[in-house]
Amino acid sequence: MRQVNCTPPKAGQQGVVLIAVLWIVMALSIIVTGLSRSVRDEAKMLSMARQGAQASALGDAAIQLVLQQMAVDAKPVDRMTTVQVPYQGRQMDVQVMPLNGLVDLNSAKTPLLARLLTVAGGLPESAAEPLAQAIVDYRERRTAQGAPRRFEASEDLMRVPGVNYDLYARLSGLVTADIRSGGAVNPLAAPSAVLQVLAGGNAQLAQQIDSQRQSGQAGVDMTGLDATLIGSGTVRRYRLQARVPVPDGGSFLVTRYVDINPRSRDGLPWTTFHMQREVEPALRPSP
Repeated sequence: MRQVNCTPPKAGQQGVVLIAVLWIVMALSIIVTGLSRSVRDEAKMLSMARQGAQASALGDAAIQLVLQQMAVDAKPVDRMTTVQVPYQGRQMDVQVMPLNGLVDLNSAKTPLLARLLTVAGGLPESAAEPLAQAIVDYRERRTAQGAPRRFEASEDLMRVPGVNYDLYARLSGLVTADIRSGGAVNPLAAPSAVLQVLAGGNAQLAQQIDSQRQSGQAGVDMTGLDATLIGSGTVRRYRLQARVPVPDGGSFLVTRYVDINPRSRDGLPWTTFHMQREVEPALRPSP
C-alpha cells in the first residue's frame, strides 16, 4: 500500500498561503464593493430617468393648460408672470416670459450689446465696444442673395470672432434670435440678469424692479434704467417654463418656446419652435 505523506507545511509555506488567501479576499471585497456601487448608481439613474419622463409629461401638461388660457384670452402678455397650475395632485409654477425681455441679437444696437458684454460678459469697456460692433457687422454682412446674414439662433454668436464658448455661456440665457424687437428691451419682461444689464450693473436696482414687478404693482419705477436701451410693446413669441418638483428633492425645468399665432398650419393657435428639459442640481447624481 502506498503511504501518503501528511507532513504539515513548514512555517514559511504557511505564511505564503495566508498572504495569498488575504489577497484573494481583498480582491473579492473590491469586486463586490464595485458591483454594489454600480448597482446603486444604475438604480439612481433609472429613478432619475423615470422621474424625468414623468416630470416632462407633467410640465408639458401644465404649459399646455397655460397656453390654452392665453389663446382664449387672446390678449398678448406684456410682462413676465408666473402662473400656478394644479394638475394631478401636483402644484407647478409656469413662468411666462415674452421674448422681448431678452436682448435681440438681430436688432440690438451697439450700445446695448456693449453694455451686455460689459455687465453680463465681464469684459472691459475697451474690449466690449469693438466686439459689440463686430456682432453688428456680422449680422449685417450680405449673403450671396444680397440679404443680411442675421443670426438664426443664439448659438450663432460663437461664429463672431472674439466670442468663445465661455463668453457665450455667460450670455446665452440673456439673448435671443427669435424675434424682431426693434433693438430695445422690455424691462417688464426681462429676467433679473437682463434688468441688471439695463441698470448698468446695479444689482440692487434690478432686484427692486423685479420685486415690484412680481408683486403685480401697476406702476413699476423704471427711472433708474438707461432710457435709451428700454422699450415697451408686445410680441407673440414667449418662453414658458414649468418647474416640476419631484420626490427625490429638487425639480425639473420643462421649457417651451412658442409662437402664439392663430394661423398655425396644424390647427393649433400656437407653434412650438424649441423645447428643452433641465435637471436642477438637487437631482444630479452625487459623485
